[in-house]
Amino acid sequence: MNLRGKKRLAASLLKVGTSKIWIDPEGLEDVETAITRSDVRRLIEEGIIKRIEPHEQSHGRRRVQIVKKRKGLGSGPASRQGSQTSIVGRKDRWMLRVRGQRRRLRALRERRMISTSTYRKLYGMVKGGAFHTQAELDRYIRARGLGRRAFG
Repeated sequence: MNLRGKKRLAASLLKVGTSKIWIDPEGLEDVETAITRSDVRRLIEEGIIKRIEPHEQSHGRRRVQIVKKRKGLGSGPASRQGSQTSIVGRKDRWMLRVRGQRRRLRALRERRMISTSTYRKLYGMVKGGAFHTQAELDRYIRARGLGRRAFG
């Protein structure tokens, strides 16, 4: 019994490939007698011919990966895609850097380790991007002797 033609008809009616057509083994006699498209359509309505649903992709491995990411694993440089600025943008990095340096300057002024005039001068330098890190800012203060008392 050759059902290739019937499968092809059913596939065109269901708008899928022939490999996605399922024929009920108990209804093979009905399928053999079907000749026209309307016969095949009737068999589809009766449930003798069905479309095989596509299998969804399993997310089991992804769920395990998500748990690891929450623990902080799998986030090294080899796992990152895109440039450095696509992970943290230029503006965000700038804001983090400047805010940190300004916080450091405020703390030094409040502990009276630098004078107000020195604070204003260094504040302007921070705004101009003179220092890349807080450590560089501290080195600058120490090298120029801008601190009032023991700096550290």
